[in-house]
Amino acid sequence: MAKKLDLLDKSIPSWKVILLLAWPTIIEQILQTAVNYVDTAMVGSIGTYATAAIGVCTSTIWLLMGVMSIAGIGFSVMVARRIGEGNMEEARTTIRQAMLSILIIGLFLTVIVQLIVAPNLPRWMGADEEVLPYSVTYFRIIGAGYLFNTALIVSSGILRCMGDTKTPMKYNIMTNVLNVIGNFLLIYPTRELTVFGMTFTMPGAGWGVAGAATATILATAFAASCMTVTLFLRKGPLQITFKQDYRPQKEILLQAFRLGVPSFFERATISLGQICTTAMITGLGTAAIAAHQLANTGESLCYMPIFGFATAATTLVAQNLGAGDKERAYQQAKWCNWMAIGVMCCTSTIMFIFARQIIDIFSNDPAVISLGSQVLRIEAFAEPFFAIGSVVAGVLRGAGDTKWPFYISLAGMWMLRVPIAITLIQFFGWGLHAVWVGMALDLFCRGMISLWRFKKRGWLHVWEQREARLAGK
Repeated sequence: MAKKLDLLDKSIPSWKVILLLAWPTIIEQILQTAVNYVDTAMVGSIGTYATAAIGVCTSTIWLLMGVMSIAGIGFSVMVARRIGEGNMEEARTTIRQAMLSILIIGLFLTVIVQLIVAPNLPRWMGADEEVLPYSVTYFRIIGAGYLFNTALIVSSGILRCMGDTKTPMKYNIMTNVLNVIGNFLLIYPTRELTVFGMTFTMPGAGWGVAGAATATILATAFAASCMTVTLFLRKGPLQITFKQDYRPQKEILLQAFRLGVPSFFERATISLGQICTTAMITGLGTAAIAAHQLANTGESLCYMPIFGFATAATTLVAQNLGAGDKERAYQQAKWCNWMAIGVMCCTSTIMFIFARQIIDIFSNDPAVISLGSQVLRIEAFAEPFFAIGSVVAGVLRGAGDTKWPFYISLAGMWMLRVPIAITLIQFFGWGLHAVWVGMALDLFCRGMISLWRFKKRGWLHVWEQREARLAGK
């Protein structure tokens, strides 16, 4: 088992604690994104229609993942807080309630997707007739694995808040390997391949888009199962067993709900805005949809590192505040912010310079490559501000201040991103560029407002104020 990192050990410098906690999470996020990369590249080789089919579903899938994040964020913050307090019994109880939430949320989302979302959403979003059946198929298959997606989000979040960031990374490496193998076997038909001058027959199912979705959920199921089992097998004060009490505990579930729901609304705000812009883009043609999807995939590799620092910030702030050390919580949060900005400046520069090459990996359509690289370069200027907004959001969640990230996202999406995109498309004819200009301005303003909230330090007192209200003081 991975060795537990003591995040409260003051003999370890803050920057070192952050790196020890963040780097496996960064690798994990990159690998998770690589799954999408692999799917997109392999599906893109089938045709632009296949890429567009996945692009139609992406924003809604992200929204549904936000429902899973209610439990992931809520329970992770609570466990980290209890560890900081030294209350291991309450931490174990919280973990057991998290396991219960996996079943409830995962099964609920699976039913909703199969009965309502998958059959109707692509048509509602105006997908072309040639794209429509592939979108429906892809969504149905992905939705069938939402129990595993929920388990993956919740279990990996709890492991990270314990200080064990290497276990999620390890299983995500395995997930990527399985996904690539699954793609080769399920996307393409049986064919002849030549490698190093040797020709051999590669078996394949020839399922296309359906094969990509199937390979993804099988790989996800593997990682989710392994990480959930780890919570039961790991030795120490936080180990849980099947013999313990799993009956619903209203107080714990409600507290996780209160912490997680604002984060869901934050994500929902972003996702609904993305759905709105995706609907705009569908009216611009299949090439624009494909370019948008590929640009999003390319950008995701640029910003993946900041989620490592955001996760580190959430865990460190929660544990330090649980231990009553507000100054250390603030200083470590500040370190997370500056380190994320530095990394993002480097990755955004690379994205700007090699934008065309990034898109070229996934498409051989000249129109898609040209358009996708142009919008990537627009976004590159906003990425450092994206880093600020994301890390500060992680800080605020760790402090229990989950409403402010929602407020900031709500304002940015519906007062800037969507109105700007609509205006530039309808009155200036900017096409896909309008969507990405709106996105860049949103991220810039979100970063600046988040920085102001961070420096005010009011978030350091939110948790104790909430507990005082609940206690009737």
